[in-house]
Amino acid sequence: MERRKLAQKAFCCFLAASVLTCQAMAIGTSAASAVLIEQNSGRVLYEQNADEERLIASITKIMTAVVALEHADKACPYTVTARDMAEGSSMYLKPGDTLRLEELLYGLMLVSGNDAALAVAHCVSGETEDFVALMNETAQKLGMTHTHFANPNGLDAEGHYSSARDMAVLTAYALQNQDFRRIVSTASVTIGERYLANHNKLLRLYGGCIGVKTGFTKAAGRTLVSAAAREGMTLVCTTLNDGDDWNDHMALLDYGFANYHMETAVPAGRVLASVLVQGGTAVSVPLAASEDLRYPLTGEESLKVVARVPLSVPAPVVPGQVIGEVCAYLEDQEVAQVDLVAAAPSAKKERVPTPSSWWDKAF
Repeated sequence: MERRKLAQKAFCCFLAASVLTCQAMAIGTSAASAVLIEQNSGRVLYEQNADEERLIASITKIMTAVVALEHADKACPYTVTARDMAEGSSMYLKPGDTLRLEELLYGLMLVSGNDAALAVAHCVSGETEDFVALMNETAQKLGMTHTHFANPNGLDAEGHYSSARDMAVLTAYALQNQDFRRIVSTASVTIGERYLANHNKLLRLYGGCIGVKTGFTKAAGRTLVSAAAREGMTLVCTTLNDGDDWNDHMALLDYGFANYHMETAVPAGRVLASVLVQGGTAVSVPLAASEDLRYPLTGEESLKVVARVPLSVPAPVVPGQVIGEVCAYLEDQEVAQVDLVAAAPSAKKERVPTPSSWWDKAF
């Protein structure tokens, strides 16, 4: 249920944010498709053919990792078989090797092992087809309307495609998972006798980079998803079929960090309103923001904050109880919201017996 709420929140925020794209004409890329978004809000900071459906190569493995982490125990052991062998980039698994799912995920995300992708799918679902069904189910849940998966490794196949925007939305969601974030930000790791060095050069080239995934096939060209965090703001960038992707990503990330900042319109815990309590020991209780209400802005933009609360609520009220919401507006468009919660209790008032009720009880 919590994962579903996070996915719905991410998609709804993205829909609102995409309406308010601000893009400098001077910025551009060598990519066929590109997009730059802020992770938390989904606000689009730059886009270029962002919804065009294209081959995506190994950035597919972002979804493979997400599905694995959400549907299986990362400590689950798996013994490699001959059906896990695959062409292309490899973790160099051999039939009979036994690894934990988490170790396979390092091979998947750091060295882009196509064998690791099949092993992950078989570890989680038993059959590749069943795992791919989970990938497409997750894509639908996230609102990835320009995406369909045919395999877990990204090898070119009929019916296997996505868009720059969809892959950015997926990655913004994936980065909420701390295991995913830790794996993709790892520069190198030793698993048994295997030394795995992350193919993502941006971890070394770009300050604040936290991953995410490279990809290449002859038909897809170079594909790349990156993420970087600075001063409390995380940006996600996707390019498809880009021969100069390292430089393009650094330029786009620089553009985002130079032109946007995360504005905290309301900090967590700030009391913004109160609500009457019907039949409570306290006549009213204060309402506070459950978390920071934040949104990326340019230097010329500002947010309007509106609290929405009912006129009254019945007792009892407990601290942390969700009672309303506080919304942020940019140019009359709602772009973000967080819950308002009770900051104090109000117990249910005990009914005091009247003299007539005493008489009734006595006789």
